[in-house]
Amino acid sequence: MQESNKPQTDEQELISVNDEVNEAEASKERKAQETESQVEIMPSMEELLREAELKAAEHYDAWLRAKADTENIRKRAQSDVTNAHKYAIEKFSSELLAVMDSLEAALAVENATLENFKNGVELTQKQLAAAFEKFNIKSIDPKGEKFDPHQHQAMCMVESELAPNTVTQVLQKGYMLHDRVIRPAMVAVAKGKDT
Repeated sequence: MQESNKPQTDEQELISVNDEVNEAEASKERKAQETESQVEIMPSMEELLREAELKAAEHYDAWLRAKADTENIRKRAQSDVTNAHKYAIEKFSSELLAVMDSLEAALAVENATLENFKNGVELTQKQLAAAFEKFNIKSIDPKGEKFDPHQHQAMCMVESELAPNTVTQVLQKGYMLHDRVIRPAMVAVAKGKDT
């Protein structure tokens, strides 16, 4: 009886070994399939390199365009500044043309009297004063005011009844453009009395 049991046991062992072998092979096949699917999912190194090169080329192109735009903006701004310096007084110049026209018309008159010349000069001065006012050019006429070295240039000191450092006489008017002195007034200043 023992002999009849033995073949059964061998047979069972063979079946179990076959099952284990089959399971191992099935496991290997599953792993191989998983590896293949992972390989299919993961791009190859060449594809990754190609993608990186394309992105690098795109970024380089964008950088070149930004650099060119910046350079164009810089050149345009430089041109605008140059033109602003070159043509800054264009409006003022066109206002002065009317003054020049008046002076030329006065000189063109053949038989003008002294009174006519005087009237013409007064009108021309009014045109010039209007142009100065339009562009915020103000005269500095400091007679009787305290001497200010920022706006006045003392030409001489004179004895006077006025307080020391007071402007007694304006030899030449000064002018300001907005708040900046473009020509100081030339003045005579009262000096203190010697005791």
